[in-house]
Amino acid sequence: MANFTFDHVHLRSPDPEATAAFYEKMFGAEIIRTEQGGKPRLDMNLCGQMFFIAPVAQDSDVGAPPASPYQGLDHVGLTVDGIDSVVADLKTKGADFTMEPTTIRPGVRIAFLSGPEGVAIEIVDRNAQ
Repeated sequence: MANFTFDHVHLRSPDPEATAAFYEKMFGAEIIRTEQGGKPRLDMNLCGQMFFIAPVAQDSDVGAPPASPYQGLDHVGLTVDGIDSVVADLKTKGADFTMEPTTIRPGVRIAFLSGPEGVAIEIVDRNAQ
């Protein structure tokens, strides 16, 4: 079998700058601005993973984001230590949580927040007390 490694996630946004700013503000993502084919390109490194943010024109035929839960890629998960203080900090930055920190099994607590374009983001603490 071939050896696969992770490369990227592709996001589509009507406002790539605002989308990038959200991930930079909330999670410290590194924003990378370049050009591709003479047009601006906006990428970000989020926790060591590359995300490509492509613009969506207002008059395009790109579908609206689905409401979670749905089939297919459902959410992005990020690990943290000390979930309660992390959630409190994210709230001061304006994060909109759809699930408050919850213990799903001994030692594991999760929370969900909404990102731009309806992206669900899970925060996971696998060392919760």
